Amino acid sequence: MPDLLLELRSEEIPARMQRKAAGDLRKMLTDGLVEAGLTYEAAREYWTPRRLALDIRGLTARSKDIREEIKGPSTTAPEQAVQGFLRKAGLSSIAEAHVHSDPKKGDFYVAHISKPGRAAEEIIAELVPGIIKSFPWPKSMRWGPASAKPGSLRWVRPLQSIVCTFGPETEEPVVVDFEIDGIRAGNVTYGHRFHAPGPITVRRFDDYVAKLEAAKVVLDADRRKEIILHDARNLAFANGLDLVEDEGLLEEVSGLVEWPVVLMGEFERDFLAIPGEVIRLTIRANQKCFVTRPQGAGEDLSNRFILVANIEANDGGKEIAYGNGKVVRARLSDALYFWKTDQSGLPDLDQLAESAAKFGLDLKKPLDQRMARLDHLNVTFHAKLGTQGQRVERIRRLAQELAPIVGADSALVARAAVLAKADLQTEVVGEFPELQGAMGRKYALLQGEDASVAAAAEEHYKPQGPSDRVPTDPVSVAVALADKLDTLTGFWAIDEKPTGSKDPFALRRAALGVVRILIENRIRLALTSLFAKAFANFKGGTDQSSDLLAFFHDRLKVYLRESGARHDLIDAVLSAGSRPISPLVGAMSAKPTEGGAVPPASHSVAPPSALPGISPTRGEIGQSPNDDLLQIVRRVEALGSLLDTDEGKNLLAGTKRAANILAAEEKKKTLVAETVEPALFREDAEKKLYAAVNQAEKEAGQAIQNEDFSAAMLALSVLREPVDSFFEGVLVNDEDQAVRANRLALLARIRAATDQVADFSKIVG
Repeated sequence: MPDLLLELRSEEIPARMQRKAAGDLRKMLTDGLVEAGLTYEAAREYWTPRRLALDIRGLTARSKDIREEIKGPSTTAPEQAVQGFLRKAGLSSIAEAHVHSDPKKGDFYVAHISKPGRAAEEIIAELVPGIIKSFPWPKSMRWGPASAKPGSLRWVRPLQSIVCTFGPETEEPVVVDFEIDGIRAGNVTYGHRFHAPGPITVRRFDDYVAKLEAAKVVLDADRRKEIILHDARNLAFANGLDLVEDEGLLEEVSGLVEWPVVLMGEFERDFLAIPGEVIRLTIRANQKCFVTRPQGAGEDLSNRFILVANIEANDGGKEIAYGNGKVVRARLSDALYFWKTDQSGLPDLDQLAESAAKFGLDLKKPLDQRMARLDHLNVTFHAKLGTQGQRVERIRRLAQELAPIVGADSALVARAAVLAKADLQTEVVGEFPELQGAMGRKYALLQGEDASVAAAAEEHYKPQGPSDRVPTDPVSVAVALADKLDTLTGFWAIDEKPTGSKDPFALRRAALGVVRILIENRIRLALTSLFAKAFANFKGGTDQSSDLLAFFHDRLKVYLRESGARHDLIDAVLSAGSRPISPLVGAMSAKPTEGGAVPPASHSVAPPSALPGISPTRGEIGQSPNDDLLQIVRRVEALGSLLDTDEGKNLLAGTKRAANILAAEEKKKTLVAETVEPALFREDAEKKLYAAVNQAEKEAGQAIQNEDFSAAMLALSVLREPVDSFFEGVLVNDEDQAVRANRLALLARIRAATDQVADFSKIVG
């Protein structure tokens, strides 16, 4: 079967656009071919700085003939309906239609449409110009004399040539002939801009790749990456160094060269006084080069760097390396100036006294000066949420509230919160915003801050993604939680919530960060009471604690599902925690049983302070059992373990049966007794179930009070057998109204007992 080769050659395409553009080209063309009735066996895209290429194998040579029938209106239909049918079928008159008969519907018109197949070359010649004109570049340009005309060709950079050949391996391929804005498709391409600038005639893909390679062009981007990484490692090793690998930079550099040549440059050792992160970013951002470190030297960098050229120079690359070194030295000189400036005093100290007093800052210390300036300049955080200084003040108050909960020293937490944003006023962070936090930590250590305070300056931003680690130092945890909770409550207070796929302030990431910090550090926290305090910091804003808690539950679901938890178990636990305690399950009457024994006095469900999610040991109790995310996770884990056993599966079936019967009767407004009366029991199965519910409810409630959810589940699991026996031997809807109401009350007790941990009706199975 024939193969298709397509190349679109242009001036240099920005590296960040190449991979996606090649994928877009493959999708647009293959989708168009399939829609036109062609099929193919395989398709792969390729890209270099100067070309996008597509190799499509096993493309059918011709689309299939199409024969179809279009059913029309009745032969007695009005003229308007007939004309609509003719337009739809593409017929010029009703005489071209056929008449079919139906025993029930009578005679009606049918159009027999026959469309002959089309040659693949014709389809390709029609598709490609449209794809080029509608290509979704993030940015594109017009060029040359034709650019003045309306509708002229736009491309990311001036398009120079098009190769489009089609044919089977056993025959000479043909050039698919089409033209777009004066550029006619052909079989001629060009190699490396400097090494092989002349024309190259190609036939099919294998021939194309081989001739480009001979012309100093490596077409496959992944192979260029392998070459760069392999040669860079070897060159570093040969000089007693290790390459500091950087996948993002490797991807970018592979998009800057067609013929990668790896070289080594160097700079003066004096620049190694600059922090390694600053050196690395300076060299990466300005020269797209890799840094190295001495073998076995830990994190310390060397004064040599790896660069990737796009040319094989006659002198072995000495001048290229020297030129890159000159630029690197100039940029590192700037970085050294920033580094030293950040450690010296500010010229406007006399204006910072008020801000220093507000935050308890020591203006003899450089980082304190920067924080005072951040407040003094009234740098805006958000137009509706005030300045950075006001935000730091809120974070400090909130972090101090959190300090005893997470086991942190309150004074250290206050100091860390005050200095956390100070590096935003440093020269280095102004040049490299991605170093915020990291520079704060370095500067804090340089001025003698406690190690925990310095760590919090960097770690309070964490986690910044699902693969980023969470802070574990108590001071960092307190400030990180306060920072994220202030952000969330602030944007909720001004009603700037995420909508659909839009989340400009990364609020989903902030909430997921809070979830991960709490769960992975095993921290108990009453979120609703903390929300209330945080919302109180925003004058004129509305307290939306319940809505924000629901948002956290959504993030918790995402976190748990990614950890392998079942979604129905999460919903079951959340549903139980949000359900009010039913009046049907209040204190039960303590009348003697038939055997004369008095049931235990504690027949009700566990008191509110012992319900899941509420800890009697916390300083402040939330309004909802579901405001403690760690407890939700523990309940989900315990519920999953129970349902993995036969006892759990059978208990689930029995409990759901009880809940369904009870719900159906409640819907019909059937009378349900307020308390269970043992004197009304007629069957042994009722008595056994009643005794089992009493015991399970008591033991589960005590286990929950002790925060032992596995024990609570174990206590509930003993209900399996008595529940099964009850449904096998007892008719709930007895003719005696009092007996029926009493048995329904017993079912309510089963539901109440299991609801202490989860709403079993939400569980699938």
